[in-house]
Amino acid sequence: MTERIYTLEIINPQLFYGPNNAHLNLIKSKFPKLQFVARGEEIKVFGDELSMNDFAAGMQVLEKLYIKKGELNEHIIHEALQIGYTDPENATTAIEDVMLIGTRGQKIKARTMNQRKMLESAKQNDILFAIGPAGTGKTYTAVALAVVALKEREIRRIILTRPAVEAGENLGFLPGDLKEKIDPYLRPLYDALEDMIPSDKLKSMIESRTVEIAPLAFMRGRTLDNCYVILDEAQNSTDLQLKMFLTRMGPNAKLIITGDLTQVDLPKKQMSGLFRALKILRNIDGISIVELDTQDVVRHKLVKEIIKAYDKADEQI
Repeated sequence: MTERIYTLEIINPQLFYGPNNAHLNLIKSKFPKLQFVARGEEIKVFGDELSMNDFAAGMQVLEKLYIKKGELNEHIIHEALQIGYTDPENATTAIEDVMLIGTRGQKIKARTMNQRKMLESAKQNDILFAIGPAGTGKTYTAVALAVVALKEREIRRIILTRPAVEAGENLGFLPGDLKEKIDPYLRPLYDALEDMIPSDKLKSMIESRTVEIAPLAFMRGRTLDNCYVILDEAQNSTDLQLKMFLTRMGPNAKLIITGDLTQVDLPKKQMSGLFRALKILRNIDGISIVELDTQDVVRHKLVKEIIKAYDKADEQI
């Protein structure tokens, strides 16, 4: 029987053990052939050599994930031990690909080449335009970038906004207060956030305005600083609205503008402000444009075929 001592030098012992030793018990369940004696920062582990090596690999991954995420929960522990056990040689790469662990334990990461370009461009530029058809993960990736920046304390707030423009429907006469009228436009942003932040914590963050979701018109007159701001569905903003939004930017802010130029819901005589912005801002240092296409579609496989069919039909008009 082999004996090793593992010292908690990187992970906070209280976080490592978890409430009522829940985290430690989870780790024990993953290594039934090992015995653990834990006292403060020191954990003695007894067992066979093979299981001991798997445990050591898992702990290395767990430390890296802890440094990256700044927190520890059952989902992160499960992910770390799984990576360490199945692919220890590529553990560092696997961790770097994962942006964060979602509320259902899912790995949230860039899934296509252009989504990875979004990640790199967001690191190197303060304004990012992500343009592409439906289902390419523009909004989801943008929200994930903002959540990671908030968790890593790079910014203090997340602001998510959309133009309140109906997609062929009139919602203005629905009953309810202003929030109830506006929420249908902003629902996709809530959906993305709920995938990444536990509902009770998200509710608290919205109440404290750490996370703010509002129509584009509400941005007028503000200075947006120490925050990550995402303008979604930007193809439905007018030229004046988009200029207004871009000039709200404070010294320590990041802006991501997403849009699909094939789905403009503005009145026919009104040109999308996104067209002009892409044309006149393309060559400014600090502004990046990432164009996604059908190869980046991550929804149902039929979505890609539907987009191709419409594009082909439009070409024949």
